[in-house]
Amino acid sequence: MVDKTPPIFMDRQSPPHIGTLIVLAGLSALSMNLFLPSLPVMTEYFNTEYRLMQLSVALYLFMAALGQVIIGPLSDRFGRRSVMLWSILVFMLATLGCILATNIWVFLGFRMAQAAVVAGIVLSRAVVRDIAPTERAASMIGYVTMGMSLVPMVGPMLGGALGQAFGWQSNFWLLLTLGGVVLWLAWSDMGETFTSAGGSFREQARQYPELLTSRRFWGYCLAATFASGAFFAYLGGAPYVGDAVFGLPPARLGFYFGAPALGYLVGNFITGRFSMRIGIHRMLLIGAILLVLGLIPSLLLFRSSMGSAEIFFGFMTIIGLGNGMVLPNANAGMLSVRPRLAGSAAGLGGAIMIGGGALLSGYSGALLRESAGAMPLLWLMFASAVLSLMSVLWVIRAERRLG
Repeated sequence: MVDKTPPIFMDRQSPPHIGTLIVLAGLSALSMNLFLPSLPVMTEYFNTEYRLMQLSVALYLFMAALGQVIIGPLSDRFGRRSVMLWSILVFMLATLGCILATNIWVFLGFRMAQAAVVAGIVLSRAVVRDIAPTERAASMIGYVTMGMSLVPMVGPMLGGALGQAFGWQSNFWLLLTLGGVVLWLAWSDMGETFTSAGGSFREQARQYPELLTSRRFWGYCLAATFASGAFFAYLGGAPYVGDAVFGLPPARLGFYFGAPALGYLVGNFITGRFSMRIGIHRMLLIGAILLVLGLIPSLLLFRSSMGSAEIFFGFMTIIGLGNGMVLPNANAGMLSVRPRLAGSAAGLGGAIMIGGGALLSGYSGALLRESAGAMPLLWLMFASAVLSLMSVLWVIRAERRLG
């Protein structure tokens, strides 16, 4: 490790600058949500049903989860830098395939391959844990995710405007261009932060039980999984709700769609500012409580037939706020359970989190009917938030038992 070497921008012999980590994670976030306001238009373009088109979210998340199981151990064996560079290259090739796709099945195939870019999220966390202790890592992850939270806030607005003006393919041309820029940045600035201990993948696999048998690891994972699950359910269902229930055009839907990211930005700032002072467990508890409380007003208003697009999307800022406090602290906790397996913990924990998100995203698409309005999606998000709070209480109890 190079924890005593200060980052020097554009120096491949030093750790990457925090701005580089933000960009790497940001590209991963952008590829997830940039094109979502165009989903209804893409459904017509490929002459298919929305439920099938919505699989571009669920299948992407599934492959991202699977990829993290591979990316984490790969980075523990071959280093963070080389795995990051190859992942970006695969993402660029897959993005070009999405642009040239002639039918929904070809598009979905290349869309799944795009998930290679999730390495940006996994390895930015692993790099932080390579160079910082637990409380400091939570703070740094908070700042990294605070910076990248601008992406899901601006991404849907930009994607909606581009899609409405130039067609849905313009979103993927933008991703391809940004992929090239990020590849150059990673090549120029991302120094290696992990010294591999060697060993085969079989030997590394033998170490997984150390994580999988840890109650603390599972507690942190489930807290992050169900907290982000509420958001992933939103990703899968909100485009349909905005289009079919509220009749929003793509540009306006993109503007509203970024509401949770505003709360996420604030939540990450709070994490970066206060995690070292009050500890990750208090931050986890506050964030999980906010997730639950943030959904109650929407449920009550929609049940009373007083719901609207502004109410639905407006209260999602509180969901973003809760996630902004839960996720960085839960991730820092996951990586601290076995510091020497930080890359594997980041990959395995991220796989569990995103895999759960894929299931919730797909399920939200199956639940939605125009006649039912937004209520099925709100109830699914509320259940996920409650389970996140229960997981936080579980991990706090496990920590207290350890003294």
